[in-house]
Amino acid sequence: MIKIYLKRSREESVKRFHPWIFSGAIHKIEGVAVDGALAAVYSSDGKALGVGHYQIGSIAVRLLEFQTDSLSGNFWEKRIEAAYNCRRVLGLTENGSTTAYRLIHGEGDMLPGLIIDIYNDTAVIQAHSAGMFLAREAITAALKVVYGNKLRAVYDKSSSTAPFKAGLQLSDSYIFGQETHPAAIKENGVCFFVDWCSGQKTGFFLDQRDNRELVGKYSKGKNLLNLFCYTGGFSMYALASGAKSVTSVDSSGTAMDMLEKNIELNKTSGIVSKNATHNSVCDDAIDYLKKSEKGQYDVIIVDPPAFAKHRAAIPNALRAYQRLNAAAIDKVSPGGIVFTFSCSQAVDKTAFAEAVFSAAAQTGRRVRILHRLTQPADHPVNIYHPEGEYLKGLVLYVE
Repeated sequence: MIKIYLKRSREESVKRFHPWIFSGAIHKIEGVAVDGALAAVYSSDGKALGVGHYQIGSIAVRLLEFQTDSLSGNFWEKRIEAAYNCRRVLGLTENGSTTAYRLIHGEGDMLPGLIIDIYNDTAVIQAHSAGMFLAREAITAALKVVYGNKLRAVYDKSSSTAPFKAGLQLSDSYIFGQETHPAAIKENGVCFFVDWCSGQKTGFFLDQRDNRELVGKYSKGKNLLNLFCYTGGFSMYALASGAKSVTSVDSSGTAMDMLEKNIELNKTSGIVSKNATHNSVCDDAIDYLKKSEKGQYDVIIVDPPAFAKHRAAIPNALRAYQRLNAAAIDKVSPGGIVFTFSCSQAVDKTAFAEAVFSAAAQTGRRVRILHRLTQPADHPVNIYHPEGEYLKGLVLYVE
C-alpha cells in the first residue's frame, strides 16, 4: 500500500467525507504509485484520513474508508451487504413485478468507481477506475456471499469504462456462472429483453424506471413520440398504458431490433394490446423531429445521450439542449406534454433548466413546469458528494 501525504490545509474536504482527492492537494507519495494501488492518505501532520484507490489523473484518490489507514478483511462483503439492505428497504430485492435494479451506484454507495446492476439472477459489473477493475474477484466473492444461491452469474462489462491508459487487460466476460443473456426482465410489470454483452451501459437504462412510469400516466389515448428511444423503455410504458399511437426514433438499427422484440414480448404477455399502433423509425432523432408536423404528437420524450462528458463541453451542450428542446416545444400539440432530460453529470440542474427556459422563450409558447425529475432511489446520491445527482428532467405542459 502506498502512502499519500496532503499539503497543509488541504484535508478539509476529506474531513467532510468527500470521497475525491485531487492531484493538486498531494504533497508527496511514498511507495510505487501505480494505477489501482491501494493508498493510505494522511494529513500534513501525519493523521490518517482514509484509504482508497490511487489513479494517475486529476482525481488522484477515490476514498473507500475514512479516518483509517487500512481496510477490514471483510470490507467488500460489508459494503455490498449494506447496499443490498438499502435495496431491500426500497422493496426491490424481492419484487415479482420489478426484477432489475442497481445494487451499487458508485459514490452513492460509498464505492466510488463501481457500478453493479442486477438483472434477475445476474450481476453486471462496470469498473470506472483501475482499482475497482483490479478488485473484481473480491467483489464477485462478496456478491456470492450476500446473494447466496440467488446469484447465478456475474458478468464484467468494464472494457468501455475502465481507464484504458492504466494498461489493464480489458475484455468483457463472465467472472462467475454461466451465460444468461439476453434475459427478459420485468419493470413495474412491463417486460424488456436485456443483452448486457452488446447493449449500452450495462444493457439497460435502469435510471429512468420511475420516469417511465410517469410517462405511462400521461400516455393514455395520446399520440406519443419517443426520441433517442434506444430499446423502447418509454415506448413500452406508453403502449401498456393505452397510448393511441407511439412512434419510436433512434439511429441504432440494433436498438430498434431489440425494441421490436420488446413489443412482441409485451404483446405475447398481454401487457400491450395486440392492436396497439407503433411505428419504429431508424433515423437521427433531431432530423426526424425537424421533419415532423406541428401538433402531430401530444407527448414528446426528449432523452438524448450525454452531450457533455467533461466541463469543457458544457457551453456546446447547453446550446444543443436549447435547440433540441425548442424544436420539441414548438412541435408538440396545444395542451401537450414534453418530457425532457439531461444525463450529463457536468451539466447541473440549474443550467439545464435555464437552457430549457431559453428554448421555451424562443418558441413564444406558454409553458408550465409540472414535474422536476431525477434518478430513482436505487441510484442514491451521497449527501457528501452532491455531484452524484446526474440525471435531470422536466415535464412541461405546453399551451
